[in-house]
Amino acid sequence: MKHLLPATALSLLLAGPSFAETVLTVANWLPPSHPLVSEVIVPMTEEIAEATGGEVVANILPAPLGPPGAHFDFAVNGVADITFSVQGYTPGRFKTTNIAEIPFLSDSAEVTSVAYWRTWDAMLKDAGEYDQVKVLAVFTHGPGEIFLKDTDPTAVDLMKGQKIRVGGGIVHEIATKLGAVPVEGPSSKAYELLSQGVADGILFPYESVSFFGLIPQLDIGVSVPGGLYNTSFYIVMNKAKYDSLTPEQQAAIDSVTGEHLSRMAGQMWDRVDAAGLAAMEGKIAVTPATEEQMAAWKEDLQPIIDAKLSQVSETGVDGPAAYEMMLSEIAKLSAE
Repeated sequence: MKHLLPATALSLLLAGPSFAETVLTVANWLPPSHPLVSEVIVPMTEEIAEATGGEVVANILPAPLGPPGAHFDFAVNGVADITFSVQGYTPGRFKTTNIAEIPFLSDSAEVTSVAYWRTWDAMLKDAGEYDQVKVLAVFTHGPGEIFLKDTDPTAVDLMKGQKIRVGGGIVHEIATKLGAVPVEGPSSKAYELLSQGVADGILFPYESVSFFGLIPQLDIGVSVPGGLYNTSFYIVMNKAKYDSLTPEQQAAIDSVTGEHLSRMAGQMWDRVDAAGLAAMEGKIAVTPATEEQMAAWKEDLQPIIDAKLSQVSETGVDGPAAYEMMLSEIAKLSAE
C-alpha cells in the first residue's frame, strides 16, 4: 500500500499530453465569423498544434483585451502570446509597411503578401521595428478600389470634389492628392457616412464593400490595376514565450508560419474579394480604370510613393532597393 500513491501520481503524470503541453493565448478583436479569424487565425492554431504533435496548443481568447491598436504591445508585454492587427492603427510606429501599402503593386493579395514577407525577411526586418517580438506573418488585404455614387466612371478627375470616406494614413494622402475631400471614420461607420450623405464614396477592397453592407449605397466601382492602395497586417508572438519553447517546437512553429502563413492570409483575402465582387453583380457597375486615368493617377501619386520610400530609408533600410525587391518578387510570383 505504501507504493500506491506514488504509482498513481506517476500514472497521472504520464496519462496524456495535456500535462506537458504549452498553451499559447491568442488575442482577438474581430467577430469570430470574420474571415481573418475563421480562415487564418483558427487554421493557424490548428496547424501549430498539428506541427508540434500537440505539445503546443494555441487558444483564441473569447473577448477582446483592448482596441486593435493595442495588440502589438500586448505581444511585446506578454499580455497575450500571439496577437494580430494593422500596423497603421499605431500611426508613426511602422515605416517599413509603406513598401506594401503604396499604389499599383498587384491585383492579388496572395502575390502581394508573399512578396511582402520575402522582402520583409530579407531587408525590412533590419529596421528593427519588430525586434521586441517574434514575427509570424506580414501580409496585406486585397487591392483597394474606388467606389462612388452615380458619376462618370471614366472621368480622369473622377474623385475631384468627391467626399471620400477614408481610414487615415496613406489612403487619406491618396484621396487628397486625387482631388477628393477625405472624410475620416472607422469602417464600422462607413454605412452611416454614405447613407446620410456625409460621404459620396469610399476607397475599399471588394470584400469590405460587401462585408459592411455598402452595396445599396454605391453605384459605380473603378478597379485600379495593382490597386490604389493596400493595408498591411501583422501576426506576432511574445518573444519570451517563443524563446521558452524547445528548438524542435520552434522549428515546428516556423514551418507553419512565415511565408506559409502570409500566403494563407493572402489567399483568404483573394477568396473573399472574389465573393465581394460577385455580390456586386447587377448592383454596382464595376469597370476597369482607363489608360488615361492610370497615366494621370500614376503621375499624381508618384510624389507620395517617393515620400513613402524615403520614410523607409529613414529606418536605415534602403527604401528604393526594398521597393525594387518587392516588385521583382511580385513579378516572379505573378508569372508562376
